[in-house]
Amino acid sequence: MREFKKSSKLDNVLYDVRGPVVEEAARMEARGMHVLKLNIGNPAPFGFRTPDEVIYDMQRQLTDCEGYSDAKGLFSARKAIMQYAQNKNIPNVSVNDIYTGNGVSELINLSMSALLDSGDEVLVPSPDYPLWTACVTLAGGTAVHYICDESAEWYPDIDDIKSKITDRTKAIVIINPNNPTGALYPKELLLQIVQIARENGIMIFSDEIYDRLVMDGEEHISIASLAPDVFCVTFSGLSKSHMIAGYRIGWMVLSGDKSVAKDYIEGLNMLSNMRLCSNVPAQSIVQTALGGYQSVNKYIVPGGRIYEQREYIYKALNDIPGITAVKPKAAFYIFPKIDTEKFKIHNDEQFALDLLREKKILIIHGGGFNWKDPDHFRVVYLPRIEVLKEATESIADFLSSYRQD
Repeated sequence: MREFKKSSKLDNVLYDVRGPVVEEAARMEARGMHVLKLNIGNPAPFGFRTPDEVIYDMQRQLTDCEGYSDAKGLFSARKAIMQYAQNKNIPNVSVNDIYTGNGVSELINLSMSALLDSGDEVLVPSPDYPLWTACVTLAGGTAVHYICDESAEWYPDIDDIKSKITDRTKAIVIINPNNPTGALYPKELLLQIVQIARENGIMIFSDEIYDRLVMDGEEHISIASLAPDVFCVTFSGLSKSHMIAGYRIGWMVLSGDKSVAKDYIEGLNMLSNMRLCSNVPAQSIVQTALGGYQSVNKYIVPGGRIYEQREYIYKALNDIPGITAVKPKAAFYIFPKIDTEKFKIHNDEQFALDLLREKKILIIHGGGFNWKDPDHFRVVYLPRIEVLKEATESIADFLSSYRQD
């Protein structure tokens, strides 16, 4: 019988956020072991619940969602998203500029496929959410990583961005608020990135899925609101803010100077039509979710779960000898640094595997986020404080004797 092999394109794709360490955790669970998962940004397993009105609305509308919607999505959903974008001061947006998707992930893949030819380059942050790099690669392009500077609150390094632009650069990606660092970018920095895009004639892709999970009284600013003359694609959705990752509902918004992107938009429309539409029941609750009571707000203020868990994990990690961490301002991730000299670490994936096997704690190593050095890992602080306390005490105990000689 003929042997079928995976596509050679996949040889250059890294997606270790669900790679070998996660696979080992699954094998351990299959043997009856309990693994504490500090690797997943899905609120549901940690006791965060979908707002009642969202569930109620989906139940009431389910029988009306048996057929296809328009390829871009239901009019009611797209209108609500349009109004949300306008409230964030994103210019030049109509209902026709809104595309719904089965989560933001599908739309990232679609947007890269419509844009890239072999050899085209896209500037992607390091550390990144690795789906961006993977989708650029699968579309035939090259992800060129620019550095986010830990010593400057994990903000993008503007000089590094400038140094990596070539005549093959088609776009720049920003993730704001950021996964995996929890950074939130200020207006002054965003304006500098807009100016770079403007001067070099490149698109801006802005992943803003955590824009409603901002703490400390800070404000999230959409970069598209600062770029009326630059073509921008802004991504967001309900998975994180409304605790419905399993519903798979996200969107992208086209804004700015669309005249320079006519062929690209034609490609987006063709790909949208080919997949028929995103799932209709999830689209049906967008209007309610965006227009109703925002229950997430109670989690991100003092006394709220996400806020207090952020406070705890930041202090607990920094109290471990050999670990330092920048305090996140948004989302529910922290990206601590390991003293590689102290622990003789030269392979961060091995560190994650050793921690998993000894303490049954699952984290993602920094290399899984296209970070070049073996000195970081990501922790999701969605579990309750008593669970985080147990986890950080176990990590401290593990590191007290760990050496990777």
